[in-house]
Amino acid sequence: MRALISVSDKSGIVEFAGELNKLGIEIISTGGTYKKLREAKIPAVEVSEITGFPECLDGRVKTLHPVIHAGLLAVRSNPSHMKQLADLSIKPIDLVIVNLYPFKETVMKEGVTREEAVENIDIGGPTMLRAAAKNYQDVAVVVDPKDYDKVLSELKEYGEVTLDTKFYLMQKVFMHTAAYDTLIANYLREQRNDDSFPETLTLTFEKVQDMRYGENPHQKAAFYRETGKRKGSIADAIQLNGKELSFNNINDTNGALELLKEFTEPTVVACKHGNPCGVGSADNIYDAWKKAYEADKVSIFGGIVVLNRELTRNIAEEMMNIFLEVVVAPSYEEEALKLLQTKKNIRLLQLADIEVPQYEKAYDLKKVNGGLIVQTIDSKLLPDGELKVVTDRAPSDKEMEDLLFAWRVVKYVKSNGIALAKDKQTIGIGPGQVNRVWATKQSIEHAAELIGPDATKGAVLASDAFFPFDDCVEAAHKAGITAIIQPGGSIRDEDSIKKCNEYKIAMVFTGMRHFRH
Repeated sequence: MRALISVSDKSGIVEFAGELNKLGIEIISTGGTYKKLREAKIPAVEVSEITGFPECLDGRVKTLHPVIHAGLLAVRSNPSHMKQLADLSIKPIDLVIVNLYPFKETVMKEGVTREEAVENIDIGGPTMLRAAAKNYQDVAVVVDPKDYDKVLSELKEYGEVTLDTKFYLMQKVFMHTAAYDTLIANYLREQRNDDSFPETLTLTFEKVQDMRYGENPHQKAAFYRETGKRKGSIADAIQLNGKELSFNNINDTNGALELLKEFTEPTVVACKHGNPCGVGSADNIYDAWKKAYEADKVSIFGGIVVLNRELTRNIAEEMMNIFLEVVVAPSYEEEALKLLQTKKNIRLLQLADIEVPQYEKAYDLKKVNGGLIVQTIDSKLLPDGELKVVTDRAPSDKEMEDLLFAWRVVKYVKSNGIALAKDKQTIGIGPGQVNRVWATKQSIEHAAELIGPDATKGAVLASDAFFPFDDCVEAAHKAGITAIIQPGGSIRDEDSIKKCNEYKIAMVFTGMRHFRH
């Protein structure tokens, strides 16, 4: 039996090769792998001795040779194949241990040049892997060091690798080479600044963890990380306490983080079931926390809280009195962390790059039955140019500050969505209603119920899309709301403008909607 070993990731390879040698398996190797094995005094033969042809072109050509690929591709049960091998004095290769040039690691380094990246595109490795995997019934091919023990165990027990394991290894090869080629294709696409939607869309993600279940207990689930230099996402967070994150934890926390990234001043976002339930901004993070908590003391129970400043002891003390699923902050005061860690079930995450905005060229993907709908992410808050005041009365500076605050929030409220705000604090949110007036009335009712009957007096309202009728303005006036921000664009805009002028409500059109389905 013969094995060909050529690996970039050399973890565990000396021990594995040593065990193969003890089993009497002849080892063929190349370049740095050959040197490492020889340094460990493990017998190995260089590929050039087998092929009779030296490595050339700075090592670009070494295994691309008929002696290697005939040894990999010959079907042992085919007499014609075996006769040709004998006539050509070629020996079969039964075991291939190959992993590829570190393309991903190369392109993720700061300042890497295109030339460096291209030089780390492996040619011979994928060719050998695909050849060996195609002939899986005769050749065991190992691409992942995690499989070394399994292969060794079977070689020791049976004298060969079982067919079922070879089939499993074959699958891993094609998953690996597909992901490798996808990384290369997407890197080149980024290098060309190509923002068109490709004719075929291939993406690659790496599994972070399996989950106990999905959105509901009867669904299976796993969490995958997007491959690349993406900072500030939940996939990069360090967990400091609590059980592993669930499907819903990750989904809801991601939504909260997306909203938090719209703010640069100290801000706290509380989120429940994918919708913000309390948002507060202030001069310091404690006051921002108080605003977010007091915006909706009911819905925050069992919710997600994210902060864009260090979580302090005084915030931790107040959090101890609430059941929270997940807390995310860029850092924690030592005393705050110790205190929160006494709550066994709260999931504490540290995300140092929490303020890094989303990558603007990223895709937003939604799976539908039989396909996928793809769009660029909603990365803009407002269109280029000035906002348009459409009423006789323009908003005051304070109203405009609150309008922009509410507009940031409503961008992340499920449509039809309404957000009410006052003093940079949400006071009522109406998410996911089938008509806009219901969302408006719901947000007003929530404000009265959760904060007080006069909560909406002097508040502002943000709507994620235009008003089709003036009924939302009517409801806003009755609640004491003094300013409105909305996209505009309805054929009945004049009805709403006229009603605002009648009630001396200032209204601003953004010219941009933020549907969120």
